[in-house]
Amino acid sequence: MQLYNKLSAKERAALIDEAGEDRLTLSFYQYAKIGNPHLFRDHLFIAWDSMSVLGRIYVAHEGINAQLSVPAKNFEAFKSFLDNINFLKDVRLNIAIEQDAKSFLKLKVKVRDKIVADGLNDDTFDVTNKGIHVDAQTFNELIESDDVVLVDMRNHYESEIGHFKNAITPDVDTFRDSLDLIEEDLKDHKEDKKLVMYCTGGIRCEKASAYYKHKGFKQVYQLEGGIIEYARQVEQLKLENKFKGKNFVFDHRRGERISDDVISNCHQCGKPCDTHVNCANEACHLLFIQCEECSDAMSLTCSDECKEIIALPYEEQKELRKGIPNSNKIFKKGRSEKLKFQRKA
Repeated sequence: MQLYNKLSAKERAALIDEAGEDRLTLSFYQYAKIGNPHLFRDHLFIAWDSMSVLGRIYVAHEGINAQLSVPAKNFEAFKSFLDNINFLKDVRLNIAIEQDAKSFLKLKVKVRDKIVADGLNDDTFDVTNKGIHVDAQTFNELIESDDVVLVDMRNHYESEIGHFKNAITPDVDTFRDSLDLIEEDLKDHKEDKKLVMYCTGGIRCEKASAYYKHKGFKQVYQLEGGIIEYARQVEQLKLENKFKGKNFVFDHRRGERISDDVISNCHQCGKPCDTHVNCANEACHLLFIQCEECSDAMSLTCSDECKEIIALPYEEQKELRKGIPNSNKIFKKGRSEKLKFQRKA
């Protein structure tokens, strides 16, 4: 019985091209008590592999966090499968605004300690005592109030290319880094201000809102469904769009345009740009912003050193990587001093 992905990304991409069929990129999450995450993981893999579902899914005792690509023709079967799992019945599915058949090229279902790495001890507070969920219209009204502090719960490389106006955007590399930093910065406003939070799809705010209520914040709100659902409601209900720029997404697209504003710059030349790439040097793979001109000039690399390395024969590149810890992660987000215009820590 197949319980793991057998095709390379290149092979899967070729099959997708050959099929020529529409696929839907979507995401969902649910906090729930899962007694045997490993068994549940295998159940998901077998079912979704048979439906040609691709994506990155994390399963833990506390629930599931999934980003997926589903063949459009199999969507109803996929939805029916979810509805037959008690805690996933009618779960909100965040459908991507911009579709790409190759947003994911492998099916990876992994068991983790947590579905989001938050660094928190959940036994120390009531994780079910969450903040008030608000829709796009209520959110728009809230953030115009003088008694509101709006906080972006995402990382620096996400908020750099897009965020809501007047939002606090912590300059952090990870979600866990932001939690204590935000509490310290806002400690004088636990009672007199409304704390309003948002993230990509809502999952980070679920845990953060409960944590901040535990820490003494009296009025805690979170954007229901995150930026993805906000953009859908803005379009559907013809609301004012208060998000500027792109929404960073964790698949091969790396971003969805929410407004025409370009609020960031190329990390190499400084011109307006909000296109994330990964350095073409497999030993680096740094995530950074690069314009088309620099992409051509630098051969999709982040530095002259990496450009020289990818010009070498592939076998020589492999030799250079020997003994170096694997850093070939698609969203490696370390910063580099070689990028002149990158936001600094």
